[in-house]
Amino acid sequence: MTSEIKQRIEQIRRGEVPEGYKKAKQCICPADWETTSLRELADIGQGYTFKREYQGNHIGRWNYFKVADIGLQSSSIYLSSSINKIDDFLLKQLGYKPFHAGSIVFPRVGAALLNNNKKILLHDSLVDDNVLVLSIKNKAVCSNIFLYYLLSKFQLADWCNSGLVPVINSKTVLKQSIHLPEFTEQQKISAILSTQDKAIGLKEKRLAEKQRQKKYLMQQLLTGKKRLSDFTVPWVATSLGNLFSERKETNCEKLQLLAITGTQGVIPRSKLDLKDNSSEDKSKYLKIRIGDIGYNTMRMWQGVSAYSDYEGIVSPAYTILKPVADIDAKYFSYLFKLPETVFLFYRFSQGLVDDTRNLKYENFKKITVRYPSDRREQTAIAKVLSTADREIDLLRQDIEQEKQKKKALMQLLLTGIVRVTR
Repeated sequence: MTSEIKQRIEQIRRGEVPEGYKKAKQCICPADWETTSLRELADIGQGYTFKREYQGNHIGRWNYFKVADIGLQSSSIYLSSSINKIDDFLLKQLGYKPFHAGSIVFPRVGAALLNNNKKILLHDSLVDDNVLVLSIKNKAVCSNIFLYYLLSKFQLADWCNSGLVPVINSKTVLKQSIHLPEFTEQQKISAILSTQDKAIGLKEKRLAEKQRQKKYLMQQLLTGKKRLSDFTVPWVATSLGNLFSERKETNCEKLQLLAITGTQGVIPRSKLDLKDNSSEDKSKYLKIRIGDIGYNTMRMWQGVSAYSDYEGIVSPAYTILKPVADIDAKYFSYLFKLPETVFLFYRFSQGLVDDTRNLKYENFKKITVRYPSDRREQTAIAKVLSTADREIDLLRQDIEQEKQKKKALMQLLLTGIVRVTR
């Protein structure tokens, strides 16, 4: 970043207007950028009722997108293909008109608004009535890709009414002010941001492939379908109560507060981006030691368990397992994630409905598992899977860095702090 740009950022931060810039509504932008409203640039429409009887058809010419499709985790800015399709006959029968490719779609109602997801239709497509559609009036004035990136700065939740069920009114959308550079500059900005999105997308594909590879390794190695070289000792079966006892140590308030998660493992509670709702009185909180396995008593049937690399305390909502046999607990932490094992946890959990199902230690200890009797084989398998985890974690970190880079680029380019006119 040049000294000129840094100076400009500092000026704007102080509320000063740099040379070549102007004071616009709620911001400072380049003097040659046009201040306008979405009403001047685009038309807005609402999707169509998508009755249950039309859903589930995977054959047809026309994509029919629902809100869930917009929220799919992907760095692609486009909606390309939907699960639900309709054919020309049904389209004519319903009297629906597809929205044009290039239109920008986003949720209209409900909790989905909080995710702030927006996409561009890659093809002429249909959307359901919980979706709003922005279609640019004059594509020579405003690029749909640039407008998409510009809209990314807006929070959908800020456009909602104040009722019990959040709903966006079309008029609220159209009255939003935006600052529009000349068309060529729009294209250059869009090209830079699209390149960054493509880089993120490629790394996300690599991440998905690494995750698939790990699942395959788990299925092969944790079931004995594939043995690592140099290990021939037969596997054995026993109940988990012969391998783990329940740790019930309390009154350890001075130790750090930890959380047991399904994806991040055992981590300091402070690293969770959540409000701390833990009790002030932590005398009944459970101690967990390095090498223990902790699990969410109410969510073990969903795979919420983890090996601990920390010593600390956790909520009494968790169950803490202490190895009592000559075993590698890290191996068993992976075994506890295997779908077949998770299903056993579900079967042995008690409760009338899923929201109340719990797996207390008294039932956990009755579950029989099959595993390598040679601890060295347990450790070797755990090392293979740990290596896969490290590769996945590094990719996740890399992706997060790329996303932060994109965020910084958007802040600089979409405000005109950095110009790309050349």
